[in-house]
Amino acid sequence: MEANSHQRQLQHFFWRAGFGASPDEVKVALSAPKHRVIKDFIRDSKEVHDFNVVEPMPYFSLRNEKRDMKASPTQELDGIKDKLKAVAEERRESIGNLNDAWVARMGQGTGAFREKMTFFWHNHFACRSRMALFVQQQNNTLRRHALGKFGDLLMAISKDAAMLQFLNNQQNRKKSPNENFAREVMELFTLGRGNYTETDVKEAARAFTGWGFNGSGEFVFRPLFHDEGSKTILGKTGNFTGEDVVYMLLSNPKTAQFISTKLYRYFVNQKVNPEHVEALTNRFLRTDGDILEVMEYVFTQDWFYDPANIGAQIKSPVELLAGMQRTLQMDFVDKTPVLYAQKLLGQTLFNPPNVAGWPSGTAWIDSSSLLTRMQLPKVLFRNEMLAASVKESGDANEETVKRKSKFEVTMNWEKFSSFFDSFSEQELTEALASHLIQVPINSSLLKQIDKQGSAPSRVERVKQLTVALMSIPEYQVC
Repeated sequence: MEANSHQRQLQHFFWRAGFGASPDEVKVALSAPKHRVIKDFIRDSKEVHDFNVVEPMPYFSLRNEKRDMKASPTQELDGIKDKLKAVAEERRESIGNLNDAWVARMGQGTGAFREKMTFFWHNHFACRSRMALFVQQQNNTLRRHALGKFGDLLMAISKDAAMLQFLNNQQNRKKSPNENFAREVMELFTLGRGNYTETDVKEAARAFTGWGFNGSGEFVFRPLFHDEGSKTILGKTGNFTGEDVVYMLLSNPKTAQFISTKLYRYFVNQKVNPEHVEALTNRFLRTDGDILEVMEYVFTQDWFYDPANIGAQIKSPVELLAGMQRTLQMDFVDKTPVLYAQKLLGQTLFNPPNVAGWPSGTAWIDSSSLLTRMQLPKVLFRNEMLAASVKESGDANEETVKRKSKFEVTMNWEKFSSFFDSFSEQELTEALASHLIQVPINSSLLKQIDKQGSAPSRVERVKQLTVALMSIPEYQVC
């Protein structure tokens, strides 16, 4: 099966810059020049829409309440445990609601490019917090700065309550410096490993002393905890503050190279082309780290649409779920199984495995996860159950999730089928494959799939073929 080259290139753009596109969106794009499609898609993400799912729950008030519960001599121990359990459950439910809202926006809402960039930064600045308000605040911070200057994003996330909490900077004081944040901001967020020394980390930690947050998740600087002494960082000596360190990291060319390489690996290909990354780095430096300009540069380059880059990325679990929604224009009725699927496939929003974030590429696929991925379309559209279970992790209501392993979706198959009315019965399978699959399918496999669409009704035949195509390994790449 050889899809129309222009159509495949457009779908490649929609998948990398967003989460795929419906047949209608592809049809509209085919009638316009590629540069106009890119401009319009980017313009659609101009506005920022914060999440306001989580109600404020001041951090210190909650912490003190838990402390008082444990210390209260008037309450029975079981009663205290029940109250603590209720508090923890409320937090998990709030984060779960935020998860639902974000997956829905990725799969259905406007501004797909901003959401894709927010998703990228969510993994770059990997962070966990049990405080739902902090989680929401950080996600909104990433969203607001996702297409702006990298320097503004770095400064904002460095002063973010969830990040300061996760990397222990709330405990970073001049008498006992904590190096966690200083180390990760160099190794994982800016310079990359090998471009700084242990002395740089220790001295930078001193500069970040006194950085913390208040009960509402707002950044606070505590002068009494700050080390005002002279520090030597990256070859410079002075009475540096945390802001000074951030500016130093931003001015270092290694940061531009590190970020450009990571952007290339995610949006283009895991196999780095040194010339392309060099061009990307130069654009990053010339624009003072303007993320929008850098990404627009990527999407307008001929090499971005090279056949070697199309279908070269394995969809992450979240991209798989969001892509199904956006491509088929469907919605999940009950959101709980969506969380279940994320946990099952190894990527739960707001819960990265560590500060380095989720793995990528072939790490997403093994014999077990591939079978589960290939089973998903039948679960979604044939009302089957997922024949797998998640590991106990203690970070979600596991029993509820397990009972909800059956999906309910809403989808207008008549509307979806109508996009392919111009194709004959003999052309239908290949036309659907051209829309759903980003890599060539050999003729023998296409014939096998064609046999699975045996229903007399055209709409039902489209449904059968769609499920069959989404159940092959080739659907896992974009």
